[in-house]
Amino acid sequence: MDDLRLALLLNAVSPAVGGVLVRGEKGTAKSTAVRALAALMPDVDVVADCRFSCAPGAPDPGCPDGPHDAASATARPARMVELPVGASEDRLVGALDIERALADGVKAFEPGLLADAHRGVLYVDEVNLLHDHLVDLLLDAAAMGASYVEREGVSVRHAARFLLVGTMNPEEGELRPQLLDRFGLTVEVAASREPEQRVEVVRRRLAYDDAPAAFAARWADEEATLRERIETARTLLPRVELGDAALRQIAATCAAFEVDGMRADIVMARTATALAAWAGRTDVREDDVRQAALLALPHRRRRNPFDAPGLDEDKLDETLEQFGGDDRPDPDADPDPDPDTDPSGPDGGPGGGGVPPQGQGPDSAPPAGQPEPSESPAGQPEPSEPAGPPAASTGPGERAAERAAEPFRTKVLSVPGLGEGAAGRRSRARTEHGRTTGARRPRGMLTKLHLAATVRAAAPHQRARGRSGPGLVVRRDDLRQAAREGREGNLVLFVVDASGSMAARRRMSSVKGAVLSLLLDAYQRRDKVGLVTFRGTGAEVALPPTSSVDAAAARLEELPTGGRTPLAAGLLKAHDVLRVERLRDPSRRPLLVVVTDGRATGARGGDALALAGRAARLHAAEGTASVVVDCEAGPVRLGLAGNLARDLGGTAVTLDELRADSIAGLVRDVRAATTGTDSTVRNRRAA
Repeated sequence: MDDLRLALLLNAVSPAVGGVLVRGEKGTAKSTAVRALAALMPDVDVVADCRFSCAPGAPDPGCPDGPHDAASATARPARMVELPVGASEDRLVGALDIERALADGVKAFEPGLLADAHRGVLYVDEVNLLHDHLVDLLLDAAAMGASYVEREGVSVRHAARFLLVGTMNPEEGELRPQLLDRFGLTVEVAASREPEQRVEVVRRRLAYDDAPAAFAARWADEEATLRERIETARTLLPRVELGDAALRQIAATCAAFEVDGMRADIVMARTATALAAWAGRTDVREDDVRQAALLALPHRRRRNPFDAPGLDEDKLDETLEQFGGDDRPDPDADPDPDPDTDPSGPDGGPGGGGVPPQGQGPDSAPPAGQPEPSESPAGQPEPSEPAGPPAASTGPGERAAERAAEPFRTKVLSVPGLGEGAAGRRSRARTEHGRTTGARRPRGMLTKLHLAATVRAAAPHQRARGRSGPGLVVRRDDLRQAAREGREGNLVLFVVDASGSMAARRRMSSVKGAVLSLLLDAYQRRDKVGLVTFRGTGAEVALPPTSSVDAAAARLEELPTGGRTPLAAGLLKAHDVLRVERLRDPSRRPLLVVVTDGRATGARGGDALALAGRAARLHAAEGTASVVVDCEAGPVRLGLAGNLARDLGGTAVTLDELRADSIAGLVRDVRAATTGTDSTVRNRRAA
């Protein structure tokens, strides 16, 4: 919690740092700590009766409540505005009365949360679950410092400069890279494993529940002291000097860790300056630069969603030492001074060690000499000792988990038809955002006006309504909502064959690489994912449907192989998972991805393939869109995966055809499986 407190306090000292992203497991008081920041923020001087919090000394010339000539000033506490994950676009940016704007030419505007947060804090709990269209609005406001509301040629603009603070649990999914980069600092929070600290947490919580007012009064003096220190640091901040040596260290550090763009350099410079002011100094030292790097760079080191955020502290220290220098102004100083730094960390004031060491450099590769598993020619014996630690055995012939091959860009797999699910980037859907396809009467509040349809609806009634001037007489019944078509996110449920037939000829590495590639595609398209595996005597849900693609990748990496091939059990388990998810989220359409060679084995005397076919037809009867990734290899193929795809009512693709750059076939929709699947697959294979 030391790093979290320090990051929040630095933003209180210098809002230009750019906000904080708090990542951590559930139940670690992330939200409690963030909400406590509001009580420590200094009061804000605003223009009286201005809904947009204009500063009296420099009011916004374009303020909708303006002009504010010789306006009276008043002071109020800084606001902590919370943005709910399920908020609408109008609640965030504000709502414009379209009817009055068309009929009377009046800009009747109701401010939204961005206006309330101006010159304060905008807090988003579970920011990783925020809908994409709200993320886009936040990005625009953060980049321009203003919010624009456009409705069919009528526009309103107001200032929106705020401190963005977000909390998230990485298990529920990651942030889009664009929004991730907008947070100046990031901290990782975990519950203490020390019994005494946990006892103290429980003791204080119980004390607060018993007497909240008495508990707050107990800490009032410390809060007042902290508030005074923030105000003192704010006063000192303009006098802090960021010398050339510190700037060289900042630039060299960002270059050494290969961060994208220049925002990291600017954030590090502002953070180091705020650290110096917080410590009561007017010079930036190497310790300030080091702490700034630990807070500002980890989340900018991610190259794909499966990378853990972190920083190699040994590499950081080497870079700082190589480009170190003495920033203290001293005209008589030696031209090549020996920097006087304290290796123990920042001196004075609260602070922490930043992100824990990762144990690997950011550019670390898999250990040299460890061969990439590859497929052996048919008929050759398998190595008796596969690489890796032994996995927990559930049956004879089980093999240890193999490493996944390198992921690749996959073809687009989509669900046929037109859905109405959560916003995403996979399948066609009716959404609030996208291209306009028609008009309809609004259900509830009008959000997207279809101007031409509204005019057509109002035009026949103008004489009856007594129109005498140039204005159009519009009634509520004339308004038409624009019907739009965009993209939705789906539930992509992977059913992965981990049996001995998949382990043969060391194919599992390629299979894992393909599933990892599909997971990466699901992350980019904002899908939920789930993972069902089958081997041995049955199937299990390795990962219930979740937004965390990271968790699915981790479970996949640990997946061992071996044993029989209970294909029917895997399909039935997937059927159970989808049945439950339809009750939980009926608007999110599923896409079933079965990764197998099509073989099925079971108890003696039973027809395993027939049972698998019956289980597959259950999915087809419910209209579940499906794709079978055919993992069969070798010169002689049985075509069992194609038969399974036909029973599922889906389509089959080979591992090679799954690649986006493959010439074996074009991007295919799963609807192609309804007719001519077998001939299509044969023709594309022949091509």
